[in-house]
Amino acid sequence: MSFPDWLLVAALTSLAIWLVLISLRSRFWHADQRLGEAGKLDTWPSVVAVIPARNEAATIGVTVNSLLSQDYPGDFRVIVVDDNSDDGTAQAAGASGRLTVISGQPLADGWAGKLWAVNQGIAAVPPHTDYVLSTDADIDHDPGNLKRLVYKAETDNRLLVSLMVKLRCESFWEQLLIPAFVFFFQKLYPFPAVNNPAKKTAAAAGGCMLVRLETLDRAGGIGAIRDQVIDDCALARLIKPHGSIWLGLAARTRSLRAYKGLSEIWDMVARTAYVQLRHSVSVLSGTVLGMVVIYVLPPAALIGGAGLDRSDLMLAGGVAWLIMVAAYAPTLALYGQSAVRGVLLPFAAGLYTLMTISSALRHWRGKGAAWKGRHYG
Repeated sequence: MSFPDWLLVAALTSLAIWLVLISLRSRFWHADQRLGEAGKLDTWPSVVAVIPARNEAATIGVTVNSLLSQDYPGDFRVIVVDDNSDDGTAQAAGASGRLTVISGQPLADGWAGKLWAVNQGIAAVPPHTDYVLSTDADIDHDPGNLKRLVYKAETDNRLLVSLMVKLRCESFWEQLLIPAFVFFFQKLYPFPAVNNPAKKTAAAAGGCMLVRLETLDRAGGIGAIRDQVIDDCALARLIKPHGSIWLGLAARTRSLRAYKGLSEIWDMVARTAYVQLRHSVSVLSGTVLGMVVIYVLPPAALIGGAGLDRSDLMLAGGVAWLIMVAAYAPTLALYGQSAVRGVLLPFAAGLYTLMTISSALRHWRGKGAAWKGRHYG
């Protein structure tokens, strides 16, 4: 079989995969899992927000103020755990009668840093609190966010309600790679499947997670996932066996974290990508091959077909690429971008593939998952 024929087989394989993805992968690409507006409840449950913060002086003030400004009818308090910061994070958090700032203890053996801080915050939550809102120190919460989260949990009987907040998308590299990151996450963890109690798929987004405290205690508490670097999905897997959970996309609550250059996004992905692959060489190899076949081959077949004057190659590659662009369009729309920018998804996918390989190389060199000056093997 000649090279063009091999390329045709590969392009047809990619096309078949895309047809399966858009028809059988729980409509992940619709990007339509959103919180509705909150209605009325007879009684609004009590909530405590726990914010682990390590060297977050630049953003913690905005996060705390956005929480203290919530339009929430029930009892609501905020706990900030200053995780051994050296930049004045505790002072930047501010002061309020509903705010408590805790000085975190040194990292205990066997714990991931963020979860150690969250655990200390939950330990300080007043007795009989109904929900804990675990949120990052760089999130600007829309004034109605908490009310919508609680209303969803109460009316749908969800034990965990999480939002993938809207990530910053301003610089060139953010515009190229951030919507793609959100798209890949939805493909890996289809939100409709996560939200279906009959399916085992479980995921959450660590920037905004509302969890019933009684359920968390019954599931073993944060200690049950103490060593997990990808803590949000670990929490979802811990909670879902006890009842239904929900994960959606936010349009108004947003992340303040800026990724000004490619290197910052690269580090964000590389620190956990190989962890996601369970440190498996075979899974890594399959992932790299899959990314090439699914994303890189369609444009390669179209361009190669044009150069080789093979209309069959052009047709297979072009249709697969067109489906890819159409599937990506709803996520691009969430970030205010034209669907035409979907033609760049293969380039973004190629970069993410290199980031994943980089993550494995870091692990093999003994650096592990690194964050805020800590490394996890």
